[in-house]
Amino acid sequence: MVAGLCFVKRTMHKKLLLHEEAGVQKVKEIGIMNDAQKLKMILDKLSWKILKMLSKQEMYPIEIAKQLGIHEQKAYYHIRKLIGAGAVVIAREEKKKGAIAKYYKTVSPAFGIELEEEYRIEQLISSLSIDNQLQEFFKEFIDEKGAFKGKIVVGSPTPHGPFKTSSRDGHYASNLTFFLGQFIKMPEEFIIKLDVDVKAEKEEKKNLILVGGPGTNLLTQEVNKHLPIRFNMQSSNQGFLFGGLGSKKTSRVYTADAVGVIAKIANPQDNNKRVIVIAGNKAVGTKACVLALTKFWKKTLRSFTVDSEFATVIQGFDLAGDGKVDSIEVLE
Repeated sequence: MVAGLCFVKRTMHKKLLLHEEAGVQKVKEIGIMNDAQKLKMILDKLSWKILKMLSKQEMYPIEIAKQLGIHEQKAYYHIRKLIGAGAVVIAREEKKKGAIAKYYKTVSPAFGIELEEEYRIEQLISSLSIDNQLQEFFKEFIDEKGAFKGKIVVGSPTPHGPFKTSSRDGHYASNLTFFLGQFIKMPEEFIIKLDVDVKAEKEEKKNLILVGGPGTNLLTQEVNKHLPIRFNMQSSNQGFLFGGLGSKKTSRVYTADAVGVIAKIANPQDNNKRVIVIAGNKAVGTKACVLALTKFWKKTLRSFTVDSEFATVIQGFDLAGDGKVDSIEVLE
């Protein structure tokens, strides 16, 4: 009868159990039962003890019997019950003293019973413990299904625009998308576009996240005059000259390469949409701003308030001394 256990096969519907611990979201697989009789078989006192043992390690019945101080036939009996309920399977077989020892394990590290009820769609951002400031900052960029709503716009890597520049900071958007992917679902369509494509397809009226300064991103160039902290662009015989970032609030001017601005304003072409600008004086400044929003967002957004324009000046620092920006300070 015991040998026949090799041919017993049960399947159990499995899902993922989401759990938060110290601010970190973790998941584990959970076996779902919808049969009260099978649940009763698992909840037998001795069966439950064996189930807990097998959830920690693979074991064979004689081992179980010795640890519990019961006859091995009793251990076999309860293992057969657990197999019948679909909670335990044979993990492997091993020769021991001329015989074949069958090692058993649980099919899942957790078990639950599910009642019949329809699932509801919720925005994933509301189901995770994401800081309220972060939720509010990106709320217009999340649709009713929790997917990203808008475009992330980077400068074209080929010479373009009045400055005939090639973008060297567009790839920093990849870090931003990895960060957003923690709490916003991926939409069906591509969300990252080149500035020249957005203009050609007339998509300027959408929710936009602009990565890169006005020298390399045509959309940043267009909204620059609407920013509370904006890039100084002065006309000259050669076209335009950049004079760093200027703040209307403090009248300060920031000219360092590793300085940039993170701003959120109403879209000048549609007040119901929003534009987020992540841009530096140079490419390293854009990198500092992306780092500020993805790694140091609590510090970066501390002065952000809902339904009002927001802009903050970021400076990047190389604390490790390896030539790469790895930390930031909020200058205003």
